[in-house]
Amino acid sequence: MATKTVTKINKGLKGSVKIPGDKSISHRAIMFGAVAEGKTTVEGFLAGEDCLSTIDCFRKMGVEIEQNGEDVIIEGKGWGGLEEPSEILDVGNSGTTTRLMLGILATRPFHSVLIGDDSIAKRPMARVTNPLKQFGADIAGRDNGNYTPLSVRGGGTKGIDFHSPVASAQVKSAVLLAGLQSEGTTSVTEPALTRDHTERMLEAYGVEVQRDGLTVTVKGGQTLKARHIEVPGDISSAAFFLAAGAIVPHSEITLEGVGINPTRAGIIDVLIEMGADLSLINERMVGGEPMADLIVKTSSLKGVEIAGNMIPRLIDEIPVIAVLATQAEGKTIIKDAEELKVKETNRIDTVVSELKKLGANITATDDGMIIEGKTSLSGGQVQSYGDHRIGMAMAIAGLIATDEVVIERTEAIAVSYPNFFEHVEQLKN
Repeated sequence: MATKTVTKINKGLKGSVKIPGDKSISHRAIMFGAVAEGKTTVEGFLAGEDCLSTIDCFRKMGVEIEQNGEDVIIEGKGWGGLEEPSEILDVGNSGTTTRLMLGILATRPFHSVLIGDDSIAKRPMARVTNPLKQFGADIAGRDNGNYTPLSVRGGGTKGIDFHSPVASAQVKSAVLLAGLQSEGTTSVTEPALTRDHTERMLEAYGVEVQRDGLTVTVKGGQTLKARHIEVPGDISSAAFFLAAGAIVPHSEITLEGVGINPTRAGIIDVLIEMGADLSLINERMVGGEPMADLIVKTSSLKGVEIAGNMIPRLIDEIPVIAVLATQAEGKTIIKDAEELKVKETNRIDTVVSELKKLGANITATDDGMIIEGKTSLSGGQVQSYGDHRIGMAMAIAGLIATDEVVIERTEAIAVSYPNFFEHVEQLKN
């Protein structure tokens, strides 16, 4: 297990960083390219461990995929071209791979088995497997299909109308993907709007998608047509440097080519509400996704309340928002974020326990946390618990701590940001 020591930055962070490709969009580019007709090319692919797991799974189903760093070529086989895998499909640490691929497999006429690492084995899958069973899929696993390993025998022909009890883009995506392979129409209604990368990319692949408020509908029998996909920078990865630029004294950072999809850009709204010196330049559309360059400077921050419909727009950024809040004047309250409990770790518990070790005034609640600022963070020994976002959040805390911060299990960061520490070094004066 890797350990990293992070020390305080006195002269500020300055310069530009090209943020690695969006993880959610990279996953979808591979999956949709695999079931499209023709050759799909992907530029800006995130070559992190999670997305490589997606490539590996589709190769095991007979799809030819050539990956060279950020460039990928996929020889699409159409829905009917996927082959029954002779090996177990190992999703690694990737919840996106697991849940979206279940949507594809649920109506394929063959048997497959999915397995992941210890973290995936604890993450709830019934939120996806239950609606997929309504299509006629035979899905078995621990706790009646709630936990991996999962056995899937595809079946069914009729679309469904599904009202999701959780606001989850992964649930929505899985149901829509199964619906595209079924007769009639399939609709998903969410309790709150979640990220819409699936809808946008399906449209880019030539699929007709209807959106009406919180409901998304597709007609079955549609084919995907291969195309070129350019992946924007991942705003969830950019969030760590947005935070660093705001709280490390004497800093000015430009983050190039970041996706600013409004269903994902809650971190930008929260930073502005907190008083951050943040600006967006060179805004443009690439492949149906909005993108911009972000400039952040050292800022005087104030506490805020984050709740309700804002939560799905920044759920992955909450660990680093908690670090930001330690440097904001006043109280920051995060609530309605129960979903944090079923991420790679229980992020309520892990964020609170590790920031407390550094002297933060932070308290866990049933659905979030309360942070009192402004607090001087001390050094100490913390760990990621195998969660990439916890590891990176602790690294940002280390940049302002009075003494060195030693982070255990930093190898987890490679899941979404393999060159994270290189970029930190690049920005040091």
